[in-house]
Amino acid sequence: MKIIENYLISWHLEELGTKLVSLLLLLLLFTLTKRLCHFAFKHTIKKSLAFSQSTPARQKTLVKLIHSALNYALYFILVYWALTIIGVPVSSLLAGAGIAGVAIGLGAQGFLSDVLNGFFILLENQFDVGESIEIGSITGYVSSVGIRTTQIRGFDGTLHFIPNRNITIVSNKSRGNMRVQIDLPVFAHSDLEMISSIITEINQTHLAKHPEVVGPVNLIGPRTLPTGQFIFRVDLFVENGHQQRIYSVFFKLYQEALVAAGIALPTANTIPTATKN
Repeated sequence: MKIIENYLISWHLEELGTKLVSLLLLLLLFTLTKRLCHFAFKHTIKKSLAFSQSTPARQKTLVKLIHSALNYALYFILVYWALTIIGVPVSSLLAGAGIAGVAIGLGAQGFLSDVLNGFFILLENQFDVGESIEIGSITGYVSSVGIRTTQIRGFDGTLHFIPNRNITIVSNKSRGNMRVQIDLPVFAHSDLEMISSIITEINQTHLAKHPEVVGPVNLIGPRTLPTGQFIFRVDLFVENGHQQRIYSVFFKLYQEALVAAGIALPTANTIPTATKN
């Protein structure tokens, strides 16, 4: 009995050692295959996209998406063969339970929904890497588009991971010209004609220095905000991506010119009735 017991222990140890060696060889083969695939991807698909007629943003989107799909496929093969070496009857499970049943059991239904929605996002060209978009309450720049998730880099630096199936409404702020709305707080008794004249003069002097401003400037004029603040509104349309800088430049120019002309400007949220003396 002792001899049989020792033989079984030796046999199990030998089998365990064989499986460990097989797993190590599999990991080595996986690493080499992954590097080879990425090398081939870099020197074939990536280069062909670089010479295509697609925009740079579109090329980045396709590169990241294909790269993500390639990684998913490689890791799926790795897990499948690793389970096979260990002795898990993956093929029998798939054949006995049915592919659809196993997929649902593993929670793959949501994954398939992510992939399908991501496919339509790509097909319809809803957004590309680098564009400024808004999805629900999240606003920022598209960092990456994958087959399962989309990554949005918020303006504060936060990186948001959004499952593609949760993307229902996309507001793309990088397609076409954007409006820059400048609200200058003024008192209700201010000389509006003088304010309009000063702003027009500033525009005539400085707009030529900023070719990113497209179309004529729209002087909306006096408005009252919901807070009760009395303002003088100016609308400019600029090429997308220049909104913040143009707002800062022209708000500063307008404010300095109005102060230099002797027009008193209240602080934000000053109620008009508070100016009565």
